[in-house]
This record gives sequence, C-alpha cells and structure tokens, in this order.
Amino acid sequence: MLVLVAIIAFSSTVSASTNLSEKVDEPNLISETVSKLLERPYFQLNEDINTKVEIAINKDKEIVVLSVDTKDKKVENYIKSRLNYKKIPNDVIVDGVEHYTIPIKMLKSERL
Repeated sequence: MLVLVAIIAFSSTVSASTNLSEKVDEPNLISETVSKLLERPYFQLNEDINTKVEIAINKDKEIVVLSVDTKDKKVENYIKSRLNYKKIPNDVIVDGVEHYTIPIKMLKSERL
C-alpha cells in the first residue's frame, strides 16, 4: 500500500512539473508578442513612459486589454488599439481565460 501511495505521489509530481515548464514560457511569449505589437508608435513622446497593462487571453487566443495604468489618453488609446483582439502565438496553451500584467516602457522620441 505504501508503494502504491509513493507511485501516485511521484506521478503527480512529474505531471505537475511538466505542465509547469510549459506554463513558464507562456509569459515570455506573450510579453514578446506585446512588445512587437507596440513597436514604432505613430506619435512622439516628450518623456519616457512606464506603465502596466493588464490583459486577458481569451479562448480564441486573442489579447483583450483590461486596463492601462496611465493618465496619458494618447498612450492608453495607442496600447489598446495595437493590442486588442490581436492573436498570440499558437505555442501558448490557453485553458479558459488567462490574465497577465505586463510592464511597458516607452522611450522618449529622439526626434522632436
């Protein structure tokens, strides 16, 4: 009986660690996708902007912007327009709706 309990415990640990390693890469893939989608803004920044964006990934593997932590409406609208309902890579496993908070840093424009 003790051997059976040990086997069940070991197999649960192995399967949990396998799922964990798959999940570890997801935030990186999502962060890279967000970064690419936000490249080359159509407006110039007078100062660096640091913000956090809360997103959800729906069952169709689309990004849904839940909130943008900034008072600058131009930046908020830019982030929402570039991210909302854009597809994420097929490598990402989505079990229902998943939420992420991503820090965003937009650098001051060099040419003013």
